[in-house]
Amino acid sequence: MTTTDTTFVNPVLPGDRPDPAVIKVGDEYWMTYSSFESAPGLPLYRSSDLVNWTYEGSALPEPLGSTFAVDIAEHDGRYFIYIPFIPTSWSTLTDASIFVVYADSMRGPWSAPIDLGIRGAIDPGHVVGEDGRRYLFVSGIRRIALADDGHSTVGELEQVYDGWRYPDEWVTEAYALEGPKLFRRGEWFYLVSAVGGTAGPPTGHMVIVARSRSIHGPWENHQGNPIARTKDAAERWWSRGHATLVPGPAGDDWWMVSHGYEHGFRTLGRQILLEPIRWTDDDWPETTIVDPGGELEAPAGAAAQHPSPGFHDDFSTLRLGERWAFHAPSPGEAERLSVDDGLRMSAKGSTPADTSPLAILTGDHSYEIEVDVELDRGAEAGLLLFFNNRLFCGMGIDGERMLSYSGGIRTHWREPVASADRITLRIRNEEHIVTGWYRLPGGDWIRHGVRYETSGYHANTVGDLLSLRPALYATGVGSARFRDFRYRPLPD
Repeated sequence: MTTTDTTFVNPVLPGDRPDPAVIKVGDEYWMTYSSFESAPGLPLYRSSDLVNWTYEGSALPEPLGSTFAVDIAEHDGRYFIYIPFIPTSWSTLTDASIFVVYADSMRGPWSAPIDLGIRGAIDPGHVVGEDGRRYLFVSGIRRIALADDGHSTVGELEQVYDGWRYPDEWVTEAYALEGPKLFRRGEWFYLVSAVGGTAGPPTGHMVIVARSRSIHGPWENHQGNPIARTKDAAERWWSRGHATLVPGPAGDDWWMVSHGYEHGFRTLGRQILLEPIRWTDDDWPETTIVDPGGELEAPAGAAAQHPSPGFHDDFSTLRLGERWAFHAPSPGEAERLSVDDGLRMSAKGSTPADTSPLAILTGDHSYEIEVDVELDRGAEAGLLLFFNNRLFCGMGIDGERMLSYSGGIRTHWREPVASADRITLRIRNEEHIVTGWYRLPGGDWIRHGVRYETSGYHANTVGDLLSLRPALYATGVGSARFRDFRYRPLPD
């Protein structure tokens, strides 16, 4: 592999971005990941070096359900994203369903989702066989043929691979054979899968590889399986898995893009990891390091990594997808927003739990957020750290009092703040210790009387594969305006 003086540290894209799917287009790489109940969904990132990524748009303005692990494919000059949608309380789906969107460029515009009619399966992986036909592999691992245009299926799902079995004494969440990603190198087809469960114990998730000279099998398991796994909870990255292998910028190098939870910071969700791959003399891929938690040599030509920046959003433009996304949106959720002397948000629901808050991703251990809130008419609005509708904390106002939330419920604490229709709120999260402040117009900052500890706000607490995110909410009736949102990373 070509050497370089540049180094990097994982994650290469911080924050909750699980199940990365990557495609190389010319000299560039494009990536998206599971966006679950966020809208817009499937954010698209571009890179020339696999280390530094730039947001370029979103492929899914309105998800049809919770958006699980996708695959990106190119065929005959057209680009495809194969998407599994999972039923939610707000969707019309009744079973896991696989759809596809397509475009003539990774920049879009992307088509509306097309139903492939595949039910009860997730994690599609696209491949073209030696017969020239197109196939989707899905969880299980099962396979179905695609029509030449990739917009429909031919035949039925069939079982084609039973996976690789790890020793029973290994501590995992569940076997869970999933996430197939396929590629062809030389005379071999390679099938990269995940087993062990994506949450649960930190030693659960792992990456396994099989290969065949034919897309029709038989599939031979790698004698070195798993090629990547968290072996010890002392490592920096937990539950490593769900990988895509891609050729690197130098042409003779290969890299693996996967996800993992950061040790001690499951609250940040599954973040994107990069590590080098080497090929053995008998054409098997293997990783070159045990724990990708330290400083690593970057791909050839890579630019230096930059720390996560803070930002100030005056809401003069609406940066949906790039910065903000709704959680658990109804159809047409974006119609709740308008740019009008700040960000005007129509109220929805009766509590923060059912209001589809507007949230941002963060990958920082410590940070501070601040926003000016003004109630237009009869709403309750405020600032949260939001995991899901069962788990959040923060504060808001309803024109008469301050409402405080912790553990996903309104607390009994009555903060002694004067009645107001406008207030500035601040939340500081210092490695899970959360402190709040507020300031009335023209007044001084006052610390909220209660602090919260949020290290348990993660997937293993409530069984939901999300992350703790700064969020704005407006509930009740009427609307609220938000001005001057600020996000400041704090040093560790």
